[in-house]
Amino acid sequence: MLVFLAGLLCFFALGRGYVAHGQDAKGTRFVCTSIPIGADPSCPLPPIPMQSTSPQEDDLRNTVMQLRETILQQKETIVNQRDTIKELTGKLTRCESASESTTLDAKHNQGSWRKDFSKTNGKDTMGDLPRDPIETIDHLSRTMQSLKDRLENLEQQQMRANMSGVAFPNELRDLLQRRLGDLENQLLNKVSELEDEKSILYNETAAHRHRTDTALNTLLERIHELEKGNSGFKSPEDFKVSLPLRTNYLYGRIKKSLPEMYAFTVCMWLKSSTTRGIGAPFSYGVPGQANEIVLIEWGDNPIELLINDKVAQLPLSVSDGRWHHICITWTTRDGFWEAYQDGEKLGSGENLAPWHPIKPGGVIILGQEQDTVGGRFDATQAFVGEMTQFNIWDRVLKAQDVMSMANCSSNMPGNVIPWVDNNVDVFGGATKWALEMCEDRLYDS
Repeated sequence: MLVFLAGLLCFFALGRGYVAHGQDAKGTRFVCTSIPIGADPSCPLPPIPMQSTSPQEDDLRNTVMQLRETILQQKETIVNQRDTIKELTGKLTRCESASESTTLDAKHNQGSWRKDFSKTNGKDTMGDLPRDPIETIDHLSRTMQSLKDRLENLEQQQMRANMSGVAFPNELRDLLQRRLGDLENQLLNKVSELEDEKSILYNETAAHRHRTDTALNTLLERIHELEKGNSGFKSPEDFKVSLPLRTNYLYGRIKKSLPEMYAFTVCMWLKSSTTRGIGAPFSYGVPGQANEIVLIEWGDNPIELLINDKVAQLPLSVSDGRWHHICITWTTRDGFWEAYQDGEKLGSGENLAPWHPIKPGGVIILGQEQDTVGGRFDATQAFVGEMTQFNIWDRVLKAQDVMSMANCSSNMPGNVIPWVDNNVDVFGGATKWALEMCEDRLYDS
């Protein structure tokens, strides 16, 4: 009806245009526009807007079209297969009925029924069936199984078509979840095995560390016993320290330190094993001043006394391989010093670090000169030989006291540092041995 009305309006417009403008109709093209029923033909209609689509809508539309085509194809295939199944089912029914009649009269009508069935509905459809009914049934069973397989393939194709969407089938989702669960269990089992191996390895390592620590402690105790030497001294002061090699690791250390002092006396017995440069029999270092007190003979230089890194040369000579008694006194007043060897005063002087008090809290080392407090030794400055009766007083001893100690007529332990076994430690191979100084000196002389 709408088309008819549109045609009438177009005809009417053409007629009016021809009457009004009949002379100019040759170069003119007329356009017909359909209008709704009841609209005024003289009012122009607004143009129909073009609908614009986005790329996402186009993709969705294409996807829908593809899925629709796939479904139609699958539907057509299923219909064809269904018709085939119906046809084969009918044939199977006829074969079963024919087999029953054949069993009643198999000898007389053995081949006639095939001919009748083959010409059913005017066409030859069963000419390829086996002659034996049992073989026919087997053949049809195989055909049915083939059809079932084809149907399963179609279902799988349908499943793959459905998988093109976002959601997975429930069966596939369950399969993936079971597979992920199995992988997670395998991972947890592997982690548990690794944890067990780690625990076993840690226990073995701890046991090995314990055995190693025990062996080291035993060895250290043995070394400490060897370093202590013979502890069966007749008295705590009857021992000597032996430093047989010129190295930077053989030394002895006094456990006690010095207080602040304004005067001191240091006495000891020495037996050097070198003919020149006996090294440093002892040194005292404090933080900030490693050469607070040092007695040293280095190279061809004479024996020197250093106090606060100030130097005084002493007229002493002890490099003949015999025991010698050495005493040195010093006072901060005018820096006055004295040097004794074997009880005799061989020299004195002054202006050696005057008015400088000896700083407390340092370290006393036997046999090495300190470059830092308690360490950083130089092998060329090491003392090689033996020493004993190392004593320090915080005052200047009198000459007769020095002489009485040198000729073994008296024993005067130092009031600041006494020579006793439990106050001296040895390191690096230095040893302590029993010694009765006066008897050994008489034997030496």
